[in-house]
Amino acid sequence: MKRFGFIGLLAVFVLSGCNSMAGTPTPLPTVVLDSKDQPQVKQTRLQITPDTSQSAIGGVTASGIITSQHQAQFVSNGSGSVESVNVSMGEEVKNGDLLVVLSGREKMKASVEAARLELISAQQALDAVYRDADKARAAALVRLAEAKKSLDDATKRREYRNFRNGSESTINQARADFILAKDSLQKAKDAYSYFADLGDENINKAGALTALAAAQKAYDKALANLNYLTGMPSELDVDQAEAELQAAKAEVANAEKAFDRVKNGADPEAVTLAQSRISNAQAQLEASQAALDDMEIKAPFDGTVGKLEIHTGDWVNPGQLILAMVDLKHLQVETTDLSERDVVKVKVGEPVTVFIKAMDKNVTGAVTEIAPLADTLGGDVVYKTIISLDEIPEGLLPGMSVDVKYE
Repeated sequence: MKRFGFIGLLAVFVLSGCNSMAGTPTPLPTVVLDSKDQPQVKQTRLQITPDTSQSAIGGVTASGIITSQHQAQFVSNGSGSVESVNVSMGEEVKNGDLLVVLSGREKMKASVEAARLELISAQQALDAVYRDADKARAAALVRLAEAKKSLDDATKRREYRNFRNGSESTINQARADFILAKDSLQKAKDAYSYFADLGDENINKAGALTALAAAQKAYDKALANLNYLTGMPSELDVDQAEAELQAAKAEVANAEKAFDRVKNGADPEAVTLAQSRISNAQAQLEASQAALDDMEIKAPFDGTVGKLEIHTGDWVNPGQLILAMVDLKHLQVETTDLSERDVVKVKVGEPVTVFIKAMDKNVTGAVTEIAPLADTLGGDVVYKTIISLDEIPEGLLPGMSVDVKYE
């Protein structure tokens, strides 16, 4: 590690030397010639110059822990009671096994079915938009034609309000009707005058009076019609005709837009609305299904129940741990303190030796991953590596400490 500096490297060097030699190294003799040219042997200590190369320190080392390739923790997303617990601590389970059931499933199942029904209905609505495209186009065309006819009528009525209420022909007809009605009224009056002095019970007088009343009514109607046709429209009539004209123009504009949307196929606005409805229904279904799935905790892989924090009838709160699973058949090593100086010497696929402290045992393996991002440990920059083991010793458990030597 970085904090050991040269001392750490030297210690590794010395220990490495001890492991590779049979005993303590014998000091090298230094030969000294005396004045009589007779060789004498003088014992001196070997002076070691530190060598920090990988071959000199005996390889890169790091500490680590045993982890599982597959681990899972189940935490409550809401509040509720535990309906049933189907496993026990340490029990081996298979992928898909039902482990724990929380209360409230019936209500959530109803929500799932309601969302599924809405999704089906929304899809049918979209299908109908495409299926009825021709019918919608025909209806839009009929609407446009009727709107144009109404606009034409409203335009004429509005133009009439700029002149006398009646045309020359209608006025002439009304004037003729008035003259005839006036003549009929006079004749009815003359006829009634012959019987006016008779008693009210006289049948001839009653008949003449009836004819006079009818003639008077026809006269009044003819006079009113003639006056209307020869007069100018009132302000109220003009305003009403103008309002009808503007409404007719607006309807034509709307009808044209509606026809433009469907003249080449299904109405894009209707399609968008139906698709939005489908998306919303799909989201509701997924949310309801997820909530239902949260109430039925199933094993996501083959493994062992490592923690069990609840019992049948317990109340759980949001964020509370329910249970944890671990796969004990696929264990690996994660290093924790491989320094930035050493990580550059490590390669994926490189063989390693793993010393399992709790078992006092060495196991071989290989580097499978090297983290591209660094962590910090006590101020030092370190990188995680993942190591696969060639064999899984019996009794090996996640969390056990190991020492790793990269070859």
